Order: sequence, then C-alpha cells, then structure tokens
Amino acid sequence: MSFAPLPETAAWRHHTARAGFEVAYFGPLQAEDPLQAEGLLRVEGCTTAVEGGTTWVVEYAIDLDAGWVTRRARITSRSAAGTRSTLLECDGAGGWRIDGTPAPHLHGCLDVDLESSAMTNTFPVHRLCLEPGAGSPAPAAYVRAPDLGAERLDQRYARAGGRDYDYAAPVFGVECRLVFDEYGLVLDYPGLATREA
Repeated sequence: MSFAPLPETAAWRHHTARAGFEVAYFGPLQAEDPLQAEGLLRVEGCTTAVEGGTTWVVEYAIDLDAGWVTRRARITSRSAAGTRSTLLECDGAGGWRIDGTPAPHLHGCLDVDLESSAMTNTFPVHRLCLEPGAGSPAPAAYVRAPDLGAERLDQRYARAGGRDYDYAAPVFGVECRLVFDEYGLVLDYPGLATREA
C-alpha cells in the first residue's frame, strides 16, 4: 500500500492511558548531515502528559532512511525527577547502539517505538507495505517515558483492509485495531490517542 507524502505537521490528543498532547513535524534532513545521501526523513516532536499523577515532557528527533528504517533517535525527557537524554543509533540492518554502547538486546529491530508517542506507529506501517490480509512481526526498540529505558518490544501488524491494521503487543496484553489516514499516520489508537490535526 502506498501513502501520500507526509504533511508538514500532525498532532494527537492522548487519553485514557494518560492525559496529554503530542505534536510532530516532518521534513528532510539538513543538507550538511552525512546521512542525507541515504534519503533520510527527520521527524521532530514533543509530547507533554500527566500519567499516574506524574507530569513529563518527551522531545524527540528521529531519522529514517528511504526504506523507513529508523537510523537515529535523539530523545530527551523532563519530569520532576530531572532531565534525561539518550541517543539510539541503528546500522540499518538491525544492529543498535545506545549512547555509543552496543545494544545486543535490540538486535533485529528496525523501528523505534516511543511509549510517549502515537506517531511512531507510522514507521512499521510504511516500512512493511502490507497487502490486505497480510501480517508481519515488527519488533521495535521501545523507549519508555519518562526514564528513557530502551527494551525490545515484540509486536505484530496485520492489514485488515483499507487503512485499518490489527496491532498486537503480547507483553502488554494489547490487541487492537489501529486506523490510519492517507499519510499512514494514526487517526485512532484505542485507549491511547486520537488525531487532532
């Protein structure tokens, strides 16, 4: 399935699991970036939220190659406990480094999935290009909010038809249908977020 070119910006209201708001911006890398030759896309965004009585802010800058594989993710978190930041880097073939240190527990992941974001679900949908009725595992480097701990998240996407995908993350007991728009951005993530703009 092909999607329309991404808009300049999108926004989501987070609800149920947390109360918050997320805004993302999409564009090419700057010409001086050495990875620009690989046709990378940069996604920059921020989520502010209250979850379990704790306030936090997570900012991200994620770089993807022409095949929608995550290559870098710079993430910064702020809460009452302080400010944290981390850099995840992928070699494009599933090998990862976190703040320069090899991260073998993430081997084979091609996507980054931020707990703080509804936007990151767009990456595997674009990358997999599933036909109706087809499904695929899509393990991801899952970054928690607000402590920025990174772990492997085994998940699966199956295209139900049109722009609807059945999503499963067994470790969290999550099975739901995600509805995407013509850009491949989530419109409705049950129990987490809805698209506002």
